Amino acid sequence: MATRHLYVVRHGAADPFGELTVTGERQSHLLGERLARLPIDTVWHSPLARAVATARILGEHLPNATVAEAAELADHVPHVPEVMPAAWAGFFDGFDAAEAAAGARLAEALVSRFARPAETESHEVLVTHAYQVAWLVRDALDAPPARWLAMSCGNTALTVIQQRTGTPPTLVLYNDMSHLPEDLRWTGFGPGTRP
Repeated sequence: MATRHLYVVRHGAADPFGELTVTGERQSHLLGERLARLPIDTVWHSPLARAVATARILGEHLPNATVAEAAELADHVPHVPEVMPAAWAGFFDGFDAAEAAAGARLAEALVSRFARPAETESHEVLVTHAYQVAWLVRDALDAPPARWLAMSCGNTALTVIQQRTGTPPTLVLYNDMSHLPEDLRWTGFGPGTRP
């Protein structure tokens, strides 16, 4: 039975203009060194600059992998809950029905393309954004749509999902930052105590 190995990562740390910072570049190189031990076939990336730059750096460490854009990995809000958690009301303030519908369509396209088994064994890196990582994890766990709101991930943190025909997806790792030294972990999160 073929397994589709998805190595899902959030792009490296970026500045307010969406460009990788020096920290983001270092994070990306360290992730590339970790992934270089694996038989990666393809590095798919979002069309946004921070993901493109991260994928380019990963490609330097994965010379046998194809690096290509996948529009489904673009940053978007995948689901707007009908009953809004109070903590998220400000975030969704001003979100209209058209934006919510467009996000739902992109989320469905993301799942349709990547959250399914492949015909042959494959090892694919998906360089995307925090919301898309959360959406793919939520999908793998068959959790209710609003559960994506409670998940986040650090820059270049590694999440591994395996897809096989006839079985539910397997969540192997979530938000693993063991390839990063302590000073490069937890970027992309708000303030708070970290383990």
